[in-house]
This record gives sequence, C-alpha cells and structure tokens, in this order.
Amino acid sequence: MPRTSPPIALTIAGSDSGGGAGIQADLKTFHARGVHGLSVIAAITSQNTRGVTAVHAVPQAHIRSQIAAVFDDFPIGAVKTGMLGSAAITRLVAQEIQRRQPAWLVVDPVMIATSGARLLDEDAVEAMVQELIPLADILTPNIPEAEALLGWSIRKPADFDRAGLALLELGAKSVLLKGGHAGGRTVIDHFYDARGVLELHHPRLKLEGHGTGCTLASAVAAELAKGRTPRSAVRSAATYVHQALQRAYRPGGGSVHVLGH
Repeated sequence: MPRTSPPIALTIAGSDSGGGAGIQADLKTFHARGVHGLSVIAAITSQNTRGVTAVHAVPQAHIRSQIAAVFDDFPIGAVKTGMLGSAAITRLVAQEIQRRQPAWLVVDPVMIATSGARLLDEDAVEAMVQELIPLADILTPNIPEAEALLGWSIRKPADFDRAGLALLELGAKSVLLKGGHAGGRTVIDHFYDARGVLELHHPRLKLEGHGTGCTLASAVAAELAKGRTPRSAVRSAATYVHQALQRAYRPGGGSVHVLGH
C-alpha cells in the first residue's frame, strides 16, 4: 500500500558542491527530521572543505519557474531561505514569498561562508532588511550576520538582548540569535519573540562545523512543517544540530567537519 506523504518543507538557497552546507545540508536535514524536502536553487557554488572558489547566480527567470513548479504542486508546510547571493534575487524571492504566502518562513541571512568567502553582495543586505526579513516568522543570524544587519558589534552578554530586540524591530516575528561565534565552554543561542527571551545551552564541541547554520534553519523549518510551535521547533532544532555535530566527520582535506545527519 502507498504510504501517506510526510509534511513538506522547501529550501530556497545555494548549492554546495562539497555536500556539507547549502541545499545539500538542507535536504539531508529535512529527510532526517521526517519531512519531504523540496528545493529551489538560487546560486551554484564551486566549493569544498577548503573554501569557495566560484559562485554562479541562477538566472532570475529560472528561479521564478522553480518556485512556481513547487508551489503549484505541493502543499508546502514551511519555507527556509538561505544563500541568495544578490539584491535582485533577494527581492525576487521576497516578492514570490509575499505572493505565495506560505504558513511559515524561516530566513537564514547567509552572508559569509565558514571559509570567509562572501556569499551575499553588499547591496543585497539592504534588500534583505527592507523586503525579506519583514516577512520572516523566524530570523536565524549568527553573530557576524547580526552585526552586518545592525551595523554595530555584539561583544558583551548585554549586547545579545539589545541585538535581539533591534533585529525584531526589523520586522521578523521572532529571532534566533546563534551563539556559536561567542567564546566560552557553552554555546548559548538566544530566541526572542513576543513572550521574551529563551536561552538554549549546549556544551561547545572542539571542532569547526560546516553547514551548522543551514542545518539549524532547515531543522526549524522541518519542525514547523510538522506542526510544532516556533519555540518548540527551535528547541528541537538546536538539539538536533548539537547531536549532528557530535557525529561530525572530515570528508575532505580541509579542517572543517561536516555534520552527521
């Protein structure tokens, strides 16, 4: 007998030829979390565990046709956006999201790869702030991304709450400010919403993870598609990423570890 279809989630992001981040990590995460994964590829990177050597933006007409293809056929429970690359593509995705009105939108404002390669044009930050972030149910920046969005540094513990509130003022309904780039033996992620702040604590592991941000945002989207509330989805996703880091491995010659899904 045919099986009942699982919940469905969509990622709109860039492809990682090394298989550790981007669309590839998103689809692995969706599968591991028990949802059917769809993808719209916005950019193609030439990438491995040592770094990013080239980025090719997919033509806008083809991005639009991919979005139309998946929305016209599938009951999409949640959408996650990742690397978009340019202001024009960011605006296009925002327009399509506004038109399609998915139940949930998770925005991962991917700007810089683990290797340091820039994955978002400078002028695209403004497009993200003005057009995409106001549509987000959950915004998931790391510390450097939050600093780029806000224009000031996050250093002291008090800066986190100030940044969380400032990011909410950009229009997102909630913000998951990731603490991986902060110091200390414990990674503390801060989730801000209308109810206040929720802190998520996990022991810091002594490895350099690749694709952690993509995986976390995708896991959040998967849990939302399955019917969890934002707070419950964020808790579950953070635990999943920590467990995937515990199973991480080094498939290439670089120092980064790919998550074990």
